[in-house]
Amino acid sequence: MTGLLPGFADPVVDAQSTFRAVLEAMARPGRVHRLSAPPAAPAPLSPAAGAVLLALADGETPLWLNAGADATEWARFHAGCPVVADAGEAEFVLAIGAPPALSALQVGTDEDPHRSATLILQVQALEEGAGWRLTGPGIEREHRLRVAGAPEGFLAQWAANRALSPRGVDIILCAGDRVAALPRGTMIEEG
Repeated sequence: MTGLLPGFADPVVDAQSTFRAVLEAMARPGRVHRLSAPPAAPAPLSPAAGAVLLALADGETPLWLNAGADATEWARFHAGCPVVADAGEAEFVLAIGAPPALSALQVGTDEDPHRSATLILQVQALEEGAGWRLTGPGIEREHRLRVAGAPEGFLAQWAANRALSPRGVDIILCAGDRVAALPRGTMIEEG
């Protein structure tokens, strides 16, 4: 490790602001939100992925990530979260590039669907108004979201994940300083 980068400049205020943006993104699937004060996360983490990680992870939430040793140490230091080797054991999965298969992650149970994993997926870009057609809870009619850098086969995996309802994985998409969310009940169709 070459040197530990700082986390949030104002840990309480910045974490609260990021948390509110994530809640808003989950309530309105496909809406893109710009984070006001993301940290300078270690490469290859985007500022948004780093901010979401710091706002959501803590000492009781196992994390799996594939962002390298610097990002792992940064997450351990700033979030205090245990890092696990098996993505299937993680409550938060942070993926740069190809994530583990959604079917390999915790999906909860019928009695406790909230015991599922959340995938923080770093992509190249997020843009409203084009791309996928999103429908479902939190969307009045439909919403359009273009996701540059989504993994190959993502839509088929998403359809299988959605079929598990009320169980399933929720996804927070991160690009640069922007976030959008795909709660497990969201239907996605090609644009």
